[in-house]
Amino acid sequence: MKKLLVTGGMGFIGSCFIRTMLAKHEDIHITNADQLTYAGNPDNVKPFDTCDRYAFIRTDIANAADVERLFEHGSYEAIFHFAAESHVDRSISHPEQFVVTNVLGTFHLLEAARRHGVGTFLHVSTDEVYGALGDEGSFSENSPLEPNSPYSASKASSDLMARAYVKTYGLPLIITRCSNNYGPYQFPEKLIPTIILRALQDQPIPVYGDGRHIRDWLYVEDHCLAIEAAWKRGRVGEVYNIGGHEERTNIEMVRMILELLNKPASLITYVPDRLGHDRRYAINPDKSAKELAWQPKLSLTQGLMETVQWYVDHRDWWERVLSGAYREGW
Repeated sequence: MKKLLVTGGMGFIGSCFIRTMLAKHEDIHITNADQLTYAGNPDNVKPFDTCDRYAFIRTDIANAADVERLFEHGSYEAIFHFAAESHVDRSISHPEQFVVTNVLGTFHLLEAARRHGVGTFLHVSTDEVYGALGDEGSFSENSPLEPNSPYSASKASSDLMARAYVKTYGLPLIITRCSNNYGPYQFPEKLIPTIILRALQDQPIPVYGDGRHIRDWLYVEDHCLAIEAAWKRGRVGEVYNIGGHEERTNIEMVRMILELLNKPASLITYVPDRLGHDRRYAINPDKSAKELAWQPKLSLTQGLMETVQWYVDHRDWWERVLSGAYREGW
């Protein structure tokens, strides 16, 4: 049985990775280390509560003793490090927590992995570390790191610390950087679930600035399959960009979702732009396609249809989140 450690496994992407891996592989055991912050939801992995190939340990990665406790029964075939504060708006109003979790927390994991040994350390990052693009071109793995928000700066810092542990200590580590994820179980503060849930409730949908900020969109399960491919076929010390080849403006995304839900465009409400709002991201995933033999399976049209339908069918899930009931008993 291969022992895997997943940090942040109660969150959106981490929980998808757990569901995907346990469904695909019968020879793995996953330990889920999560602090259960507001964005962590036990409902995301509830079917595995009684699974003998799954265990949950409540862990604050910013606490070195908590991290050490994860290794008390030995090391892991692989560590998949998803745990992070990730909401840009929150990083603008409360930047310190992003430094504590994303930088200090990553350091503690790297140290523990170095001391205890690990098969492979998969450090999951973001295209936001590259900063903003003009109207043309795309980020490659060799693009300079030019973060523009406290969130992206904290992730860039953790990327550089991860790189240093490869170069200095020989830690077998791979960095992945993804474009904007979407899909089932995403916390309602993010753009796509915000649009869907407000539309379902006939509430105004806030759009920053002129709505023409551009992002590349990637279905969350496709992202998780890319991370699995990086674990199996990636080269130690390398960075792999993971993108969907699906660039859209924010206002296009809003209109696509409203059309799927048969809701009026009159719900759109333009609000003042946020501070440090990057105008455009675009990511070149050719290296991942070539070296990892990975391609996204779902187009944006297919992925949005599945995502919208999931929120329509799982009203109980998002109502528990909106009411705060998902945090009862923590």
